[in-house]
Order: sequence, then C-alpha cells, then structure tokens
Amino acid sequence: MADNAVHYLAIGHVTKDLTPAGPLLGGTVSFAALTAQALDYMPGVVTACAPDLDLSPLAGLTLSVVPSAETTTFENLYGPEGRTQFIRAQAAPLTVSAVPLHCLRAPVIHLAPLAREVAADLAASLSGSFVGLTPQGWMRQWDAAGRVTTSAEAWPEAPEALAHAAAVVLSVDDIGRDWSVAERWARYARVLVITQSAEGCTVFVRGQGARHFLAPPQREVDPTGAGDIFAAAFFINYYETGDPWASARLANQVGALSVTRAGLASVPTHEEVGYCRTRAIVG
Repeated sequence: MADNAVHYLAIGHVTKDLTPAGPLLGGTVSFAALTAQALDYMPGVVTACAPDLDLSPLAGLTLSVVPSAETTTFENLYGPEGRTQFIRAQAAPLTVSAVPLHCLRAPVIHLAPLAREVAADLAASLSGSFVGLTPQGWMRQWDAAGRVTTSAEAWPEAPEALAHAAAVVLSVDDIGRDWSVAERWARYARVLVITQSAEGCTVFVRGQGARHFLAPPQREVDPTGAGDIFAAAFFINYYETGDPWASARLANQVGALSVTRAGLASVPTHEEVGYCRTRAIVG
C-alpha cells in the first residue's frame, strides 16, 4: 500500500517465551503483524511490556507500547502427557484508551488476547473496521502456580464478542476438541474457523454450513506461531475477497509452511506468500 498509515492493527501482549534455547520474543501480535507485512500491509501493534524487552525483531512496525513493570511470560514444559503451559508474569491490561486514535482507523483490526489482557468489550467499540478475533487468551485461566488451562466456560462474553467480529479463528485444542462448542459458537459468529494443526481447518459460515480444508503436508520443526500466522493470512485475504473458502486455502498454505522453521523465522517472506497464493489456487 502506498501511504504509511497502519492498515493491519494487532492488539495484544507481546511475550517473552522461555525456551531451552533461552528467552524468545513471541505473542500472537508479533507473528500476525509480521505476516501482515509479508502480505504488503503496513502493520501496527498495540501492546504492553517491560522496557527491557528486546523489540528489535519488530523494527519497522508502528508500535504503541503501554508501560508495564512486567512482560507477559510463558513457559511450556513437555512430557509424556503432552504440553503443560505456565504463565510466569503478566503485563499491563489493554483498553481502548491504549489505542492511538489514528490506529482505530485501520481497515483490519486483529484482537489477539493471550492472558485476558484485552478488554472484553473492545470488539463492540470498533466500528468501521474489519475485526478479526483470535480469542484464546479470553479462554485461559491459571492457578496460583501459574499453570494454564483453557476452557470455553471461562469466556462468558463469547456470544457478544463473536457477533461483533467479522471472522474468528481458534484452534480445536482451545475448545478442548469439543465440536459442540464450535457448533454453538458458529451460531453467533459470521465466520468461525477452527484450526486443526496438520489436519487443516474447518470453516463455519453463517447460513452456508461448514467445510473442511486439508493442509499440505510438511516436516514440522516448530508449530509455535502457526495459528497466528494462519489467522493473519485468513483475515487479510477474507477482508480483500469476501471469500472464506479461498481464504482458508491460502491460510492453510501459509500456516503449513510456517512449521518448517522456528520462532519468528517461521513468518513467511513476501516471495513465499506469492508461492502460497499460487498453491492455494491450484489446490
């Protein structure tokens, strides 16, 4: 796009992810905004973090950072029963007052809570923009030790928030693999996408039912951020075309490619997006 205004605004916490290789910058907004950039959108991020967090991987993006004593910090531990996630610290909350007025005019606004930091009523206050929602952070809760669990029941505001979004993306794990939740929420949402890792995604469109789309096979190196990258690609393509089915095919291609690399390096390049567009059409 020709001017330097923000065209894709992501609202949510950047994170410090504790890994065996050391702390890494993460968070849905990081992966999604960089994906938007690869799709030729000028991205902006509204977030909160401590002043010592290295944000250099997001250099060139329009950043609005709420001062915070802490950075939201996650640690994932893996064992025989799968992943156990812990939240070790939490940054300041994000309300509509944290969003600069010029950013509220962004054509696409992505609400991306990770730890209940985005005000629950924010979706209802955004008019005139395409609002994409990845609500996993509103479904998370944690105990005194920081151990995270995810539950649909933890998000009582779901019906209202779903109704105000143009499209919603969440994973099958976010709903505990309970398809009755997806079917219930699909009655409120205009477009609801359930990602299913290597199995692709299922797209519910109000009045048109649901369709499943297979993802291309890839050798998985690291799935972190794949859902966020998928969501950004879906939101932008759907905003541009109004075609949820074509958007699912493109997002599957981009998301599958992302698992072949680790960390923010999993974000596609501009050239890779072009390749994915071709593959989505062929597929």
